[in-house]
Amino acid sequence: MSKVLVIGAVESGIGAAILAKQLDLDVCVSDQGLISPDRKEILQRIQIAFEEGGHAQLCDSDEIDLVIKSPGISPDSPLIQRFVNKEIEVIDEIEFAYRYSDARFIAITGSNGKTTTTKLIYHVLHQAGMNVGLAGNIGFSLARQVAEKEHDLYVVEMSSFQLEGITSFQPEVGLILNITPDHLDRYNYELSNYVDAKFKMIKNIHNGGTCIYNISDSNITNKFDSIDTSDFHDRLIAVDFDVAADSGMVHFQKAAISISQGELPLKGKHNLFNIHCAILACQQLGLTDSTIQKGLTSFINDPHRLEHICFINDVEYINDSKATNVDAVLYALDAMEKPIVWIVGGVDKGNDYSPLDSLVQDRVRAIVCLGKKNEKIKSHFESIQPIIIETLSVQEAIKVSSLYAEPGDVVLLSPACASFDLFKNYIDRGEQFRDVLLQQKKIMEEGISHTFQITLNRSEGSNTSDQTNMN
Repeated sequence: MSKVLVIGAVESGIGAAILAKQLDLDVCVSDQGLISPDRKEILQRIQIAFEEGGHAQLCDSDEIDLVIKSPGISPDSPLIQRFVNKEIEVIDEIEFAYRYSDARFIAITGSNGKTTTTKLIYHVLHQAGMNVGLAGNIGFSLARQVAEKEHDLYVVEMSSFQLEGITSFQPEVGLILNITPDHLDRYNYELSNYVDAKFKMIKNIHNGGTCIYNISDSNITNKFDSIDTSDFHDRLIAVDFDVAADSGMVHFQKAAISISQGELPLKGKHNLFNIHCAILACQQLGLTDSTIQKGLTSFINDPHRLEHICFINDVEYINDSKATNVDAVLYALDAMEKPIVWIVGGVDKGNDYSPLDSLVQDRVRAIVCLGKKNEKIKSHFESIQPIIIETLSVQEAIKVSSLYAEPGDVVLLSPACASFDLFKNYIDRGEQFRDVLLQQKKIMEEGISHTFQITLNRSEGSNTSDQTNMN
């Protein structure tokens, strides 16, 4: 019996452990931190050995045949290199699950837009009645689903971290949406290393499959120029940002399908690109245009992605907390058709803010920093936008933004940074933003009701009393 070590008791690790146990493999789990009670209960219930608070014992075993690591652990870490030097195979949970699944796969990667595109494709396929699962960087792990409820088809969102650990994985349709600098601390601050990780999406395309890619992205096209594509050139589908529109219709020309602007579920030309890619992916699986259109028009995007929250005093408030890098913010600013009060900041990930300069100069009325360290943002934008205010809470950021926003403006939370200085994660940041705004709107709308007794003497001996509510 093979000895399998799972490193990291996050969702992917627990899923891998469940699948390994079902396959009757000798599996154990090791985590540097403490394992959450619910996940610990799963391991105990299905009798999987584990250790927490360090890798003191299980990782030192000489009997290990396979290591399945959490995507968050760098392949260059000393712990992983210890196994590599012993010529023990180290893979990712998605690779492990793929080896034991008979399903078909669509896989999506990109620096931005991959979650939206993944869920859009999944929604269209699900609405079409297909037995489809959603996995990868969202939802339950692929391994857990293969173990507990196998689907005929999976739509898998894949980060660069997850792609690092694949060897045989080959989707029927692979999408590379964009590649812009992100997580460079993981890749020795070399963009080429990050690009290489993303391109593992098509590592095995010579064995079959189709790749849909962004021809407007120079990092993608330069990489294709550097590799031999002769044996799969006819299976590459290039898509750009040019979408024709007239008479209220949007024409997705590569996909040869047109949809009314009013029926499109997402705003911004970056999302038109995502929709275009989703349509092409679904067409590759044989769905008719009418089925695709029906699915698209019923799609509702996730929170924290250009999420309209409310209007207060004719100012629109939009939550784009998921925008944790510069490229995502560029799309958000470009999607706005009104003057912007921009809430930005958090934990900088080595950002180059210069791609935002022209949009900030043309559209941003004021910059509100929400974070502990804002010097980099201030020093970069102070010559472009002199109104830059620092805040340390969502409440303060909203209050300041409302002072600078004029009727008809939009206040946009699109941080360009990670959230861990003031919040648990981007979800916590976005939820606080939404909750404060909705509470403020409720107070303003309900107000405090005062009842006044007004006596009008309309004629001698006749009193008429009116009760008037002042809100």
